[in-house]
Amino acid sequence: MNFSLSFSQQFFIGLRFCLVMLVLCGILYSASITKLGELLFSYQAQGSLLEHKGEARGSLLVAQTFSGDGYFHGRPSAASNDPMATAGSNLAPSNPALRERALTDSTAIQIREQITATQIPVDLISASGSGVDPHISPAAAQVQIARVARARNISEAEVVQLVANNTEQKQWGIFGQVRVNVLLLNLALDQLAPH
Repeated sequence: MNFSLSFSQQFFIGLRFCLVMLVLCGILYSASITKLGELLFSYQAQGSLLEHKGEARGSLLVAQTFSGDGYFHGRPSAASNDPMATAGSNLAPSNPALRERALTDSTAIQIREQITATQIPVDLISASGSGVDPHISPAAAQVQIARVARARNISEAEVVQLVANNTEQKQWGIFGQVRVNVLLLNLALDQLAPH
């Protein structure tokens, strides 16, 4: 038995192996896992979309930009809440552009919410790592309650209850943070008191 192969024979054996692995791992495996995900987790595989009267209103996993006094506002986004451009700003704390943006946002929040700079929760100033975080902290929701209640002409107690109803606990009691999904909260507001 001869174990010595020429360079060209070795090259074609390697090439065939690469092609077989490309088909197996790159195509068949990817397609089968995608199909399995769609079968077992169809809601998540379709983007965790919330629908109302047959119309997609948003995703539980991707932030949306809300403006106006009658809505809760989410975190700043370096990706403009675009899921196809997810990214953090990657600006260091010493970067003048980051400091300027934070100062501008802080001033706007102080005026809008009628609070001082020390009362602003950090997640209303800092962008998330993904740029599409759909959640805010309960503290960030708390500072917005008075403004939203005034704009919608409803009691603060009703808004407090909506925040409590849309507050998600740590996963399995240990992972992550207590958080509020801004989309769910704003949709609940629209049902309670259309704006």
